[in-house]
Amino acid sequence: MIKVLSSIWALLVGIVLIMLGNGMHFTLIGLRGGIEGFSAAALAIVTSGYFVGFLSGARLTPSLIRNVGHVRVFAALGSFMSAGLITFPLLAEPWAWTLLRMLIGFCMSGVYVTAESWLNDAATNETRGKVLSAYMIAQTLGIIGAQGLLTLGDAGTSVLFIGASILVSISFAPILLTVAPAPRTDVTRPMALKALFAESPLGTVGIFLLGSAYATQSGMGPVFGTLIGMGTSQIALFIAMLFAGALVLQYPIGWISDRVDRRMLIFAVSLVGSASCLLGWIAGAGLWPLMASAFVAGGMTTPLYALFLAYTNDFLSSEQMPAASGGLVFTFGLGAILGPLVTGWAMEWAGPFTFWLVLAVTFGAIALYALYRMTQRPGVPASQTDSYIAVIPTSSPVAVEAASAWAVEQAESDGDGPGAAATAT
Repeated sequence: MIKVLSSIWALLVGIVLIMLGNGMHFTLIGLRGGIEGFSAAALAIVTSGYFVGFLSGARLTPSLIRNVGHVRVFAALGSFMSAGLITFPLLAEPWAWTLLRMLIGFCMSGVYVTAESWLNDAATNETRGKVLSAYMIAQTLGIIGAQGLLTLGDAGTSVLFIGASILVSISFAPILLTVAPAPRTDVTRPMALKALFAESPLGTVGIFLLGSAYATQSGMGPVFGTLIGMGTSQIALFIAMLFAGALVLQYPIGWISDRVDRRMLIFAVSLVGSASCLLGWIAGAGLWPLMASAFVAGGMTTPLYALFLAYTNDFLSSEQMPAASGGLVFTFGLGAILGPLVTGWAMEWAGPFTFWLVLAVTFGAIALYALYRMTQRPGVPASQTDSYIAVIPTSSPVAVEAASAWAVEQAESDGDGPGAAATAT
């Protein structure tokens, strides 16, 4: 593992710094929006703007890279992102913030595509799993660490936005100065949603609903905290718990997924997620019950994303997987755009604790649909499924395609044991 890390350390350091800046800005939007008096509905539109930009960036960045190269695209997107972060306190209007969030989402998606292309090129078949794991851990640690940085300044001033901008600006130095020659970047055209649904109804519907839940947690969580009167440090801890749960629970759930019917595990994980959100609703303003709910809800969300990817791949041939990966990322993005809008309007109409009810209903819908699908066709035996794909929801199609390829290779190398390669059905 040390040898693997020595070849990608600069990229990982850069990613941690980027995620520190991006993670700060995600929470700052809710904090500063509350100070500025923005409504929950307005902040929901601002939140959705990020995912509109993110979805666009994932589609357009590969062509930009082919035209002008990795380094120019990487540097340009970083510059625009840094400028956007520092502009938020200068234009404290919902419409301006929505446009800025679209810009930052576009840039962040492009940064992921570029960085993950370098990362994938640096990995071999033997090291790809470790490289992807290190990358996902670096991202998550960056987001968690960002919440600690928020306690060092006042959200009512420009200081924290400037700090986020500085972190993003300096993050590109270790990457651009030390990375290997830029690789070729090709992202397969996403599978049409109709075709994707025909291959895996549960994967398609489930990942759409999960996109809604993920964006609601990460985008509307700070808004919820602001509306119920949490302080900056409490809101930062609340968001940190969402991602800490993902970091702790991803691998235990992944281990189980290679040994049981994945639909049953999707049902169970969704049910736990729904129950934890109901606990958050019942807990009211009690601090530690809310933190526990955030930890469990966040801990169910990221593994569910990887479960849906793995489950969908179980029914595909290796030739279909790249296009299906792109289709699932796109479907997740559509859900991420819609989720905050629904949650924001619900919070505006019925109060801030509707945040938990929307999440509970979303997780519950996933669980019920998984239960329904179990009655519609037989599952793939655990001995014939691909290995669990440990990716997180912020990954671009580049990382998802690479992870899918690794899952097939890993399953084939395992022979007939749990995680063996699936055959298309």
